[in-house]
Amino acid sequence: MNKDHYALIMAGGIGSRFWPESTPEYPKQFLDLTGTGQSLLQQTFKRIAAFIPESNIYFLTTEHYRSIVLEQLPTLMEGQLLCEPVQRNTAPCVLMGVKKIHSQNPSAKILVAPSDHLIRDEQAFQKDIMDAFEHSNADNLITFGIRPSHPATGYGYIKSENSASLAAVEEFTEKPDLKTAERYVTDGAYFWNAGIFVWSADAILKAFEAYEPEMCQLFSDASIWNTNKEVSYIQSQFPLAKEISIDYAILERSPWVKVIPARFDWNDLGSWSALHSETDQDDQGNAVINAQLFTEDASGNLIKTSAGKKGVTSRLKRLYCCRKQFRTDDFT
Repeated sequence: MNKDHYALIMAGGIGSRFWPESTPEYPKQFLDLTGTGQSLLQQTFKRIAAFIPESNIYFLTTEHYRSIVLEQLPTLMEGQLLCEPVQRNTAPCVLMGVKKIHSQNPSAKILVAPSDHLIRDEQAFQKDIMDAFEHSNADNLITFGIRPSHPATGYGYIKSENSASLAAVEEFTEKPDLKTAERYVTDGAYFWNAGIFVWSADAILKAFEAYEPEMCQLFSDASIWNTNKEVSYIQSQFPLAKEISIDYAILERSPWVKVIPARFDWNDLGSWSALHSETDQDDQGNAVINAQLFTEDASGNLIKTSAGKKGVTSRLKRLYCCRKQFRTDDFT
C-alpha cells in the first residue's frame, strides 16, 4: 500500500430519512440496513482499508458519535477521529481533516467519501480510486460521476465537457425538477454527483485559500495537529466556521474540477425505496432483510427484522415494515 494515500470518511449525518430504524442517537451509518452483519460504516471502512493503510484512514464525525465509531471499529486510534463540536456541513470538516493530514504528510493524496453509501463491486471501486490517485496533482480536484439510470430528482448532477475517463466539469446542478432530469438523462453528458472525491492535499488547500480564505485562517496553526492541543483547538475554532458544503464552497467555483465516470455500482441509500431497489425480491416484489417471510396477497413491500425472525404479510402493498413499526411515505 502507498503510504501517501489517505482517506477521510464522513460519518456525522443524522440519517433522518431512515426513521424509525435510524434516529439522531443512532443514525443509519451505524446500522446494518442490508442484512450483511455489518453496519454501513463498517462496510465502508473494510472497502477502503483494502487499499489504503488503516492508520491513514480518518473519520469526520461529531462528539456525540465518537463512542459508537470506536465501538464499531475497535482497531482505530483516538487520533483517527476528528469530532465536530457543532455541525457546519461538509466544507469546514473536510478542511479540518485535510489540514491534519497535510501536517503529517505534505505529499498526501486523499480520498473523501461518505460512510453510508452502498457499493457492492469493491474491486471496481478500488480500481477507480487508484486511477484517481494517479491523476491527482496540484491542478486536479477529482469527483466521481454516476451514469444515471433514470431521471432522479433527489441527486445533484454534473455536466462534463466529454465522456472521457477524466474530463473537465462544465456545470453542477442541484436536484433538478423532473422535466430537467429527463433532459439530462437523454442528453448523455450528465452524471449523478456521487459525493466521492480524490485530490492531493496541496490542491484542495490551494482551492480553499483561493475561495474560502477566512475559513483557512481559522485552522492556520499547523503546530497543534496530532498534539494534546488538537481537541481544544477544534472546539474553539470550528464553531467560528460558516455552514457550507464542499460543493458550494469549492467545487462549483473552481476551474480545476475534473470528473471520472465511475465504473463501480453506487447507491446513496437515501430512502427506504432505494434500499428496496437494492435488495433481493421475491416474485411479488417483496424485498426481505433477515426475515423468513410468508406472504398472502402482498407485493412491493420491504420487510426487515432481526436475523432469523419469521414474518407474515397479508394484503399489504408497497409498505415498509420493521419489527415494530410501519412506514408508507416512500412507497405511495
